[in-house]
Amino acid sequence: MLYSVYTKTQRGGFCFIRMCDIRSVAFPFSDSRSENGKTHTKGMFQRPYHRNDKTRINGQIRAKELRVVDTEEGNLGVMTLEDALLKARAKGLDLIEISPTAVPPVAKIMDYGKYQYEQNKKKVKGKFTETKTLQVKIGTGEHDLALKAKQASRFLKEGNRVKIDLFLAGRAKYLEKSFLSERLERILHLVSEEYKVADGPKRGPKGLSVVIERK
Repeated sequence: MLYSVYTKTQRGGFCFIRMCDIRSVAFPFSDSRSENGKTHTKGMFQRPYHRNDKTRINGQIRAKELRVVDTEEGNLGVMTLEDALLKARAKGLDLIEISPTAVPPVAKIMDYGKYQYEQNKKKVKGKFTETKTLQVKIGTGEHDLALKAKQASRFLKEGNRVKIDLFLAGRAKYLEKSFLSERLERILHLVSEEYKVADGPKRGPKGLSVVIERK
């Protein structure tokens, strides 16, 4: 599909430049202005994104037809690349190819900066897999508790869960759970990272355990 390209002159009029294909260039959708005899373009397809992936957006997309999804309107069905780009431009958003191997490829209309943020957020959540274990005893001193709490804070900051075992031996296994929970609270109060309790406190083979994770 061919489009006419114009640039704004210093006198406020418009000057025809040339005919071009929508897929070959980005500036047909940009606001153009002339300064000192030079034409400058700005707009949706000229945002200075910092790209660290191979996701195709806007004029980089090669497929002639796409299944288009809109964050507001939902599934828009199969559209030509030209129509999809026009739809994205009308909303002031980007056209992002999110599933290039599908037939036809799937593209989403949304802000590319927001898309990058969401993808990075998913990667951080994906790293949240390992559970670190720390062990304390009823008689563990304040200095040692502080060291354990520092370890727990570091594990949480790295995105890990932390399981804290209150080791019980002999008659200590039969003490009241409320008392044992207070013993666990001694170390939890010293953890500097914000956390929430993911599991417990509950009794286990070694005593009383609690699992915490970063909020």
